[in-house]
Amino acid sequence: MSLYSVMDIAGSAMSAQNVRLNTTASNLANANSVASSAGETYKARHPVFAPQLQQALQGGPGQSSMRQSSAVGVQVLGIVESDKPLVMEYAPNHPMADENGYIYKPNVNAMEEMANMMSASRSYQTNVQLADTTKQLLSRTLRMGQQS
Repeated sequence: MSLYSVMDIAGSAMSAQNVRLNTTASNLANANSVASSAGETYKARHPVFAPQLQQALQGGPGQSSMRQSSAVGVQVLGIVESDKPLVMEYAPNHPMADENGYIYKPNVNAMEEMANMMSASRSYQTNVQLADTTKQLLSRTLRMGQQS
């Protein structure tokens, strides 16, 4: 695997973590929203990732296990809504209450979202450091060729 492939992998990972940070920010921004029905209530969203390993694997046993030109990265398959139950709260005096006096709140757990945000941020930071180290290695390799 070349150092350029490492940059592609780090780039795909940073892009995936950016999606994760954006969905987490959206969840936190809507955590305290209120609706008058379950259908209108915001539902927590989470990205689904898949390693792109199948694209990089080649042939069967006995053959080279990785193609030289292909990098194994991360792919965002999509964003799914959480299937956790919504929070129903009895608040008959609330202006958004339904005919039974209930308001509906999102199924967003702020603690989980903060943990997701910290994890995504750390992962993003790790991949930035990986890309920087790779850049330094490429630069040193080029300088070695100049000294000869």
